[in-house]
This record gives sequence, C-alpha cells and structure tokens, in this order.
Amino acid sequence: MSLRAIALVLALAAAATVGAALVFEHGFGYVPCKLCLTERVPYYLAAPLALVAAFLPPRPARFLLGLVALVLLYGAGLGVYHAGAEWAFWPGPNDCGGGSGAAPAEVGDFLKSLESVRPVDCTAAAWRFLGVSLAGWNALIAAALGLVAAAAALGFAQPSTGPHQPGR
Repeated sequence: MSLRAIALVLALAAAATVGAALVFEHGFGYVPCKLCLTERVPYYLAAPLALVAAFLPPRPARFLLGLVALVLLYGAGLGVYHAGAEWAFWPGPNDCGGGSGAAPAEVGDFLKSLESVRPVDCTAAAWRFLGVSLAGWNALIAAALGLVAAAAALGFAQPSTGPHQPGR
C-alpha cells in the first residue's frame, strides 16, 4: 500500500473507532466512565494527524505518522490499564464517575437525582464481546493501528508518488 493510502486508512479507522464508541454511548445508552472518555483522546488526535499526513510529501508524512503511532500506542496503554482494572489485576482510579448526562437545572432536582444516579465504575465492564470488554477491544485496536502507523513511519510503505527514493 502507498503511504497516502495507509494514512487515509488510519484516519478512517480512528474516526470509525470513535464513531463506534459514540454509537454505544448515544445509540445503546452505555454511559462512559472517566477512563472510557480518556481513551478516546488518542483517536481525536490520530484521525486529523493521519488525514493531514495523507496529503503531505513522504518525509513530513512519515513524521506525522510517527506521531500517530506514538499517540495510538499510548492509547493502547490506556486500554490495557482500563481492561486490567476491570479484571481486578490492579486498582482503577479512585475518582472514576459518569461521563454524560445533563445536569439538573434546579437544586431540588439535583438532590433528587442524587438518590437514583450512580456513577459509572471504571472497574466494571459494561459490555463484553468474545470475553473482551470495550476497553480490551480499544487496547487491541489502538495497538494494531499504532503498529501500522509505526511501520509506515519507519518506511515499510511505498511513497505516494513514484517509486521509493531513499532519504525522502
């Protein structure tokens, strides 16, 4: 694949991953915890960086894809931390709470909502597929995309224009 194609695939995959998280949140009603929201940040950075890289000459494109790789591998680390907290391998953050929902307008409504609202626990997986939680899937996806970005940054992809030329 060409460097441009890889960059476009990375941008699309990062956007699709965040889109899937938003579908789970807004479409299926899964309220994200603090770590879930934090795990989205690398994708918010990676998608536009990869998109810009797709339209740059090879050298700056590879540099940006190197940044994308670092950001996504950091995101994979966040996913591993979150999944490990869900499996009780280590403690999760003490301040983990809910991630969405409108605040009540009146003080009385706020006090009433405290009786029924429970903060989202970072150590409880809201959903699993094939035994892997959303945090675990995030770790796998971010790691895979990060490795693809790293390979492209290190020169394992052909430049978008013409044959590979050393030093470009």
